[in-house]
Amino acid sequence: MKKIKNSYKKSGVNISLANKLVKHISILSKKGVKKTKNPFEKDVIGGFGSLFDLSKIKIKDPVIVSCTDGVGTKIDLANKFKKFDTIGIDLVAMCVNDLIVQGAKPLFFLDYIAVGKLNLGKTKKILKGIFKGCEISGCKLIGGETAEMPGIYAKDKFDLAGFSVGIVSKRKILNKKNVKENDIVLAIPSSGLHSNGFSLVRSVLKKKKISNNLKREIIKPTKIYSKEILKLANNNLIKSAAHITGGGLIENLLRSIPDKLTLNIDLSKIKTTKIFKWLKNKNISDQEMMQTFNCGVGFCIIVSKKNKNRIKKFFPKQFIPYEIGYISNNKDKINLINSLKW
Repeated sequence: MKKIKNSYKKSGVNISLANKLVKHISILSKKGVKKTKNPFEKDVIGGFGSLFDLSKIKIKDPVIVSCTDGVGTKIDLANKFKKFDTIGIDLVAMCVNDLIVQGAKPLFFLDYIAVGKLNLGKTKKILKGIFKGCEISGCKLIGGETAEMPGIYAKDKFDLAGFSVGIVSKRKILNKKNVKENDIVLAIPSSGLHSNGFSLVRSVLKKKKISNNLKREIIKPTKIYSKEILKLANNNLIKSAAHITGGGLIENLLRSIPDKLTLNIDLSKIKTTKIFKWLKNKNISDQEMMQTFNCGVGFCIIVSKKNKNRIKKFFPKQFIPYEIGYISNNKDKINLINSLKW
């Protein structure tokens, strides 16, 4: 009999290993149902499509909100630092933090993991983070795709993408049209770099040895703000919001106010943290820092001044919002006051 030389496995794709991963995800998914308390169909992992039962969600005039995102080149540092159990939190955070900008409650999440060669141990750690992120945000991982792509990715390389869906009542949607003159801008601290600007971080780190403490600070997972923001939205305490990601504080805030109004920001009030001060000392201009990084502000809300003190009680100590600006009705779209303090 002629010996068979070619096979899918020999070409670099291990289907039996992928099936083991699907089984592992299915087990973890069933455990997560009780934690999130969301209504899901049983045994959704491994099917052709993922099911979600909306019939038990009692929201008047419901609107579905969807977001998709990735974590950029932070993946490269996760690989270099061999830290895989938190990059999944980043993935969920980048998606659900966009959902809550419109007041939507996260319902479910799907992931896409592309690898050069499937490493079960590494992938399980990545999934651990994804499940943790879903648990924090109150949603459920109900499906996804793991693609083994030899020749497209190097054996130890991988990429991630996420897709999340949330729900909000039509009358509860956070809309920039609600913003008025004399409203104030509150900054909510970030947990660190979050998941933006890592191509510049990697450029700074080239050929440099750094301490384990700095590695931990750089790879620290993105803060998920869903719990706090949804409580504020349910209590009608937010008019508009902004997730501070690519483009930085100003660019993202401008997306959250009406065109006819002016955004006034006192840069000296922004509480920059150590990691950003460290980066600033690597010959990066203030403008570049502001456009590339969150500089210590991960999320912003625009609120009535009278609600400022009431809002603070919804946050843990390290993430208490503080005032950095206000809305006015001037000719200019933006008015920056003072400079960042490093």
